[in-house]
Amino acid sequence: MRAETYGAADFKANCLAILDRLARRDLDQVTITKRGHAVAVLTPPPSMADAVKTLHGFMSGSVSIPEGFDLLSPVVDEPLAASEGVLHG
Repeated sequence: MRAETYGAADFKANCLAILDRLARRDLDQVTITKRGHAVAVLTPPPSMADAVKTLHGFMSGSVSIPEGFDLLSPVVDEPLAASEGVLHG
């Protein structure tokens, strides 16, 4: 991991250049300190591909279909009345 630490004054003086390096992925992490104590950690946002991976398929494996259940057959025994304007029974 490429990480660097800057004091608050140094970060302030070089902020735009440091942010450009993060955007180019030249750095993985920047820690900003005040009086020797870390006060912030900057990391670049995930790439678009990584962001999509976290969205699509995140619920994979969370639903199961009982053995022998026919997804194409009706599940309701009584006729639906939505065509007559009745939405709830």
